[in-house]
Amino acid sequence: MNIMLFSLLLYSGTFDVADSEMLPKFYWLLGIFATPVLFILGGPFIKESWEGALQGRLNSATLISIGAISAYGYSMLMLFTGGKNIYFDTATMILVLFTLGRYLEASGRAKAVRNVAPLLEAERQWATVIENGKEIRSSISKMKLGMNVRIRPGERVPVDGIVLEGFSFADESILTGENRPVRKYEGDLVLAGSINQKGSLLIECRALGAATQWGLLCKSVREALSHPSSIQRLADNVASIFVPIVLAITILTIIYWQSQVPLDQALLNGLAVLVVACPCALGLAAPLATALGLGQYIKRGCIIRGGEVQETLAKIRRIAFDKTGTLTKGATRLIKIENNDASQEEVLQRAAGLEQHSEHSLAQGIISVAKERKLIIKNPERVQAVAGSGVMGYIEGELTAVGRSEWLIEQGLEMPSLFVKRLQNYESSGQTVVCVGWSGKIHGILLLDDMLLPEVPIMVETLKKLDMRTMLLTGDLPAVASRIAKSAGVEEWKASMSPDEKCNFLEQWGGIEDPAIMVGDGLNDGPVLARAEVGIAVGSATDLARETADLVLPEKGLALLPWVILLSRAVHRTIITNLLWAFGYNIVAITLAVFGLLQPILAAGLMAGSSLLVVFNSLRLEHFPDNPADLAQVKSFISG
Repeated sequence: MNIMLFSLLLYSGTFDVADSEMLPKFYWLLGIFATPVLFILGGPFIKESWEGALQGRLNSATLISIGAISAYGYSMLMLFTGGKNIYFDTATMILVLFTLGRYLEASGRAKAVRNVAPLLEAERQWATVIENGKEIRSSISKMKLGMNVRIRPGERVPVDGIVLEGFSFADESILTGENRPVRKYEGDLVLAGSINQKGSLLIECRALGAATQWGLLCKSVREALSHPSSIQRLADNVASIFVPIVLAITILTIIYWQSQVPLDQALLNGLAVLVVACPCALGLAAPLATALGLGQYIKRGCIIRGGEVQETLAKIRRIAFDKTGTLTKGATRLIKIENNDASQEEVLQRAAGLEQHSEHSLAQGIISVAKERKLIIKNPERVQAVAGSGVMGYIEGELTAVGRSEWLIEQGLEMPSLFVKRLQNYESSGQTVVCVGWSGKIHGILLLDDMLLPEVPIMVETLKKLDMRTMLLTGDLPAVASRIAKSAGVEEWKASMSPDEKCNFLEQWGGIEDPAIMVGDGLNDGPVLARAEVGIAVGSATDLARETADLVLPEKGLALLPWVILLSRAVHRTIITNLLWAFGYNIVAITLAVFGLLQPILAAGLMAGSSLLVVFNSLRLEHFPDNPADLAQVKSFISG
C-alpha cells in the first residue's frame, strides 16, 4: 500500500519541481519496501518454479517469478545507476495480485467442499459400542460387523446399521441432499454420516468404514479432487509450452527495441511482455470450475468418480436405461401361479428358496409372497446365479432352476405342452414370466408385474428436451419392454438381452464418435455400467453396480438425472469460456506489449484482471439452480 501511494505521487509529477532533490530518497524508500514483499509473497512462487525447473517443467509460477524478479532487478539497476524508471510497484503488484488470485482460487475450492467437510472425517469417527451390557468408546477402525452401537441425540451415525430399539428422526441431507428428517423405527436402516436428531437408538452394525455410503462419498471426493480432467491436463500442457515461447518473445522484443530506443526502454518493453503474459488465467480456468461442479454434485448426494466424468457427461447425447429397479419400482407383485404335476405351494416354495440367493428385484416379490403364505423356505445347495437368466441349485438332492423359460430349456428342463400356449399369452400381455423346474421338467409359471416409477415420464421428457436420445435395454420379454418403454416415453427398446449382449449393443449403438450413458441398478448391470462411456447407478443399486459406476445417484434420485447432465454442461461451458478468454487475452496483451504500447504497471493490472475474471466466472457455479425441474432457469444460467 505504501509502495503504491508513493508511486502514484511519483507518476503525478509531485516531486519533479519543488522537491526534486527528494526523488532519489523516495526511490531508495520504495526499494526498501519492495524487498520484503519480494521474499515474503514471492517466496512460494520462486520455490514452486525452482522445483518445477528441477523436474524439467515450466509453469505459470515460472513466469510470475521471472516477471517479479525482472521488475525488481531492473528497478535496482536503475537505483544504483541513477536512472529514473523505477518499477518496484510493478514487482510488488504482480505478487500481491497473484497471491490474491490464489486466495480466491483456494476460497472457491473451500466453497466447493464446505458442505461435505464432515465426509473427510469418516475414518476418524468414534462409536459407543455395547459389550457385555457396558458402553465402550471404540474407534471405527477397530469395530466389527454385528456389534451393537448406541447413537444419542445430536450424534453423527458412525456406521450403517439396523435399528434394534428406539425411535428417532435422522438428518440424511449430507448423503441424499434431502433436508427433511427421516423417521427411524425398529428394523429401519440408518446410514453412516447422518445425524440422529431426537431419541436414542441402538443399532446393529451392518457396514463400516469404506463399505458405507458415507465411505463411498469420501472416496469420491478425494478421487475427484486429486485427478485432473483432460481439459485441465490440456491447459497444464499448454502452459508448459507457453512459458518458453513467452521467454523467447521477450528476448526478441528486447533485441528489436534495443536498435530503436535506449536500452532501459527496450528492457521495459521486454518486462511488459513478461508481466502481461503470466498465464494464471489459464491455470485457473479448469481446476476451479471442476472443483465447484464437484461440490454441487456432492451437495445433492451424488457420488462421482472425478472431473473426467463431468467432462464426458457434457458431451454425450445418448442414454440407455435398465428396466427393473431403474425405471420401475422393482417391488414386483406376484399375481398368478400356474402349476403342472406339482402343487402351487411347492412351486412357490422352491422358487423362493433359490431366489434367496439373487439380488434381482423380482426375487423379493416371490419371497414376500412365500412368507405371507407361511411356507417353509428351504436353503438350496450349490447355488449358481447366472446374471440375466436365473438361479439354479439343489433342493432335496434335485437340480432346481428358476428364471427365463429359454434358459431353463437350455439346462435340459422340458416345457410341458400345457404351458407352451399359456406362456405365449402371458408374454404377449407385457407381464413378467418366471418359470420353475426340477426333475427334468418345468412344473410352474410365476406371473409377476412391475410398476413404472412416477417420476420417470417427466424425467425422460426432460432428457428429450436436452436433445438426449433414449433407449431401454432389458433382459425381459419384448412385450414387457414395449409396455414399459411406451409408458415411460422412451423412444427405443431392446428386450431379452443378456449382460454381454447389452455391452455389445451399447458399443454399437453409440460407437466411438457418439458414445452412450448407461443407467442401471442390478447385479446384472455391473458389466454394462463398467463398459459404458459413463455408467450411472441409482442409490438403491447393488454393491457391484455402485462399484463399477462412474456416477451414483442418491436413493430415489432418478429425477436428478437431467439436472446432473445440465450441471456437467454448465461446468464444461464455464471451462471453455475461461480458456477462450485466457488465450484471447494473452494473444492481444502480448501483441500490445511487443509493440511497446503497454507500461509494466498497466500490464500487471491487465494480467491480474484477467485472472480475477476467470475466478469470478467460475464462482458462478456456486449459484447453479437446485431445482432440476426448472429447465428454463437452468438453461438461462448456462447461456448467461
